[in-house]
Amino acid sequence: MVLEAVMVCLDNSEWTRNGDYPPSRLDAQADVLGYICGTMTQVNRENTVGVIAMAGKGARVLVTPTTDIGRILISIHRLEIGGEANLTASLQIAQLALKHRHNKKQQQRIIVFVGSPVSCEKSALEGIGKKLKKNNVSIAVVDFGESDDVKTEKLEALVATVNSGSNSHIVHVPPGETTLSNAFVSSPILTRDEGENASVAAASEESGFEFGVDPNVDPELALALRISMEEERARKEAAAKKHTEDSSSADSKGQSSFSTSDKAEAKPSPDPTTGKKRKQMTDDVVDLIQHAPGMLMEDGNSEEAHAADAEMIDSAGHDPELALDLQMSVQEGKAGSQSDSSAVFEDQSFSTSVLSSLPGVDPNDASVNDFLALLHSLRESEKKDKKENKPEDCKNQ
Repeated sequence: MVLEAVMVCLDNSEWTRNGDYPPSRLDAQADVLGYICGTMTQVNRENTVGVIAMAGKGARVLVTPTTDIGRILISIHRLEIGGEANLTASLQIAQLALKHRHNKKQQQRIIVFVGSPVSCEKSALEGIGKKLKKNNVSIAVVDFGESDDVKTEKLEALVATVNSGSNSHIVHVPPGETTLSNAFVSSPILTRDEGENASVAAASEESGFEFGVDPNVDPELALALRISMEEERARKEAAAKKHTEDSSSADSKGQSSFSTSDKAEAKPSPDPTTGKKRKQMTDDVVDLIQHAPGMLMEDGNSEEAHAADAEMIDSAGHDPELALDLQMSVQEGKAGSQSDSSAVFEDQSFSTSVLSSLPGVDPNDASVNDFLALLHSLRESEKKDKKENKPEDCKNQ
């Protein structure tokens, strides 16, 4: 990355009113100057650019080397056309302005636009060229407008005198073939920076110093580069540490979820068929207990007993009082047998033994115990009702 201070010498003589380089020769130079300022600041924000007017009331500095592009553009719009360009005086003023630059580490460079005939002598240009070379100032000449052999020879002699290690160049831009800005962009005036950057990088590698900078020559730059490198290393270490922590936390979460899922899989799920069998068994037991009194009553009252009762009632048909007594006795016997069969289940030991004898019935089942308790409560309520109704019957009699 080249650090430079550049002085641009603009030709604002009467010749620059010509429109062969649209919109005019002066405006074409202004376009190229804007491109130079943008390129210089993009390459290195510490690069500075200054402007010199070569004609008018005399060669004068419009803007000293600065990074403020706004000042440069304003100076161009205030530039007036007139007079003849003084090339020698402009070069000497540019060299003096570069000598008084604020940052002495910047490389010095002069870019000259020549759009009018050169009136100075060749020897005078060569003498100025020697001074520029002695002070390590490179030069770039843009030759456009009127072109003749004398002008070309003088400008090429100036560049050859200043040139040292291909740091100086000249570009001829005939009118009509291309615009001034396009010719300047494709010229070695800008492309030379790539070769210089490569050579600087190679010299830094060969120097053996850290970051390619000798701390004895430039301690501030070496310190700034070292601090920047340490900050970058600390940032990378922090990012790597954070990534490791995130990975470990994600792994622990994955293991915990995996163990939870294993426990959920290991827990036996309820078998729906078992629940259905248990419910069916409970229903069967309840149905059996509900019908048990009837079954016992049926066992106690066989068909023969029914037939005998009917025969006795029929035989007493001629005696109404006897038939009524027989019928009441039969009904009382049925009610007594039913109450006796219901009372059987009040004996817990007997009911448990009966239920244990049934296949597939668990006497300790909660539903069976609940039903037995219900029967017991119904039995108690019936006894209570009979005791309450008995005195009323006696009073009615």
